[in-house]
Amino acid sequence: MESSNPKVITCKAAVAWKEGESLKMEEIQVDPPKSSEIRIKMLFASLCHTDILFSNGFPVPLFPRVLGHEGVGMIESVGENVTKLKEGDIVMTLYLGECNECPNCKSGRSNLCHKYPMRLSGLMLDGTSRMSIGGGQILYHGFSCSTWSEYAVINANYAVKVDPQQVPLPHTSLLCCGFTTGYGAAWREVCVEKGSTVAVLGLGAVGLGVVEGARSQGAGKIIGVDINNLRRGKGEAFGTTDFINPKEHEASISDMIKGITGGLGVDYVFECTGIPSMLNEAIEASKMGIGTIVVIGAGNGTSREFNLIPLMCGRTMKGSIYGGMRIHSDLPALLHRCANKEIQLDELITHQVSFTEIIQSFDLLKDPHCLKIIIKF
Repeated sequence: MESSNPKVITCKAAVAWKEGESLKMEEIQVDPPKSSEIRIKMLFASLCHTDILFSNGFPVPLFPRVLGHEGVGMIESVGENVTKLKEGDIVMTLYLGECNECPNCKSGRSNLCHKYPMRLSGLMLDGTSRMSIGGGQILYHGFSCSTWSEYAVINANYAVKVDPQQVPLPHTSLLCCGFTTGYGAAWREVCVEKGSTVAVLGLGAVGLGVVEGARSQGAGKIIGVDINNLRRGKGEAFGTTDFINPKEHEASISDMIKGITGGLGVDYVFECTGIPSMLNEAIEASKMGIGTIVVIGAGNGTSREFNLIPLMCGRTMKGSIYGGMRIHSDLPALLHRCANKEIQLDELITHQVSFTEIIQSFDLLKDPHCLKIIIKF
């Protein structure tokens, strides 16, 4: 279904102009959707750690840029060749697609689609932007879609339709990245076995997603590690059995994890902090011979150093994007669990602000109680 002659829309957006500078609320222009694209009126978005990294120029310094990649909105108009979505549908904005035709999709072992890949260029699939400012200066997108704008354009193959009667819209925004990344890492990326032991380094939204995913898989012991003692309760709400605050101990994190597990270490370690030194702690905390380390957290640097010998002693280390979750094959199962109240996503939401307060909301991140900030348009 194609909308009747959609026009350029002028609206408000939070724009990052330079690396490390505060965002500015600006008036921008959002083009109509092209073939296979939809234009969305944003309803809710959320603030993700990755957006902060992008504002600091990671992994590529692209400016000016409209950030935001977690969000949900209503389709305002559709371009040609959009057949499965229509005006008025409520959709989640994702940064990965799924074609079911490329070698990765057909394998069932990867969510990194070749036809609809993760967009790090800040541009649409045709190499152009749908956002501009000041009479024509292009604005780069955040991944496939910039959700910190009142209107945004995304390729329809990166959008997932949701029923607002089943899952609250703020919750669906949370599932666009962080929590789902963690949940999928324990379910799809490595498939934690029943009775296995797990350590999660960092109990933010991603780490808590790992905890929930490991718990749902039947893990016997789930050790949460965080320097914020307030995360102990959050971890327990999702399924941790033990909690370590490294600041309260002189021993290393890996030694403390080994102490809890009889000196052996754990079957699975999920590194969710992005802190370079945590990678070696994760390796050392895993079982010699069979331990698996899943690297999820991203920091400002793009390279890491790690100790080779412990890794060579039979351990496996792998990376994970969106927890290995395929947006059409796997995400519906998670949405179903949320609809059935099996996952309490309210535990993640600590603040809600209006879109006009998004820039000031960055100060809320300094609050130790802060976990996820919901942005209401």
